[in-house]
Amino acid sequence: MDPAISIKGLTKQFGPRTVVDKVTFSANIGEVLGFLDPNGAGKSTLLHIMVGLLKPTTGTVEAFGQKRLGEKNFHDVRRRAGLVFQDPDDQLFCPTVQEDIAFGPLNIGKSKSETAAIVEQVLEHFGLMHLKERITHKLSGGEKRLVTLAAVMAMEPEVLLLDEPFAGMNHDETMHMVDLVRRL
Repeated sequence: MDPAISIKGLTKQFGPRTVVDKVTFSANIGEVLGFLDPNGAGKSTLLHIMVGLLKPTTGTVEAFGQKRLGEKNFHDVRRRAGLVFQDPDDQLFCPTVQEDIAFGPLNIGKSKSETAAIVEQVLEHFGLMHLKERITHKLSGGEKRLVTLAAVMAMEPEVLLLDEPFAGMNHDETMHMVDLVRRL
């Protein structure tokens, strides 16, 4: 079976600065990988390339058995690989938590009733029912991070990509996030 994602010789440059340098790895569904590097080392850039938000300078991205070359080739990847951004404010844009979680399912063609059921299920699973009607920009940093994860999981991705998953979280929120990710 092909790996879910395979990166070969990936390099990304921004002008003269090389941010990602000849990275090669593959990841299978169900496998847990972590990238540990200092801030600014290219971890976010690598994740953005994996889902087609950035184009590599050199190298290849293969996802779900296909080489991905252009924007059109990444639509399927973004549906199947859920990326939780480093900064939740880059991902949360609907007025309420409920609307943010509903956004993805509605945009992939789920009916309003299917979406409402998904939202309820995800909120319950993540222990976020108390935030359902809350305004997203008024949430704490940790709450925002949990809501972005819930919104991504509402899309039922096959692969989950987490960028700095514990940033801005207190100890209890971090432990809750660790428990959630383990159960996923």
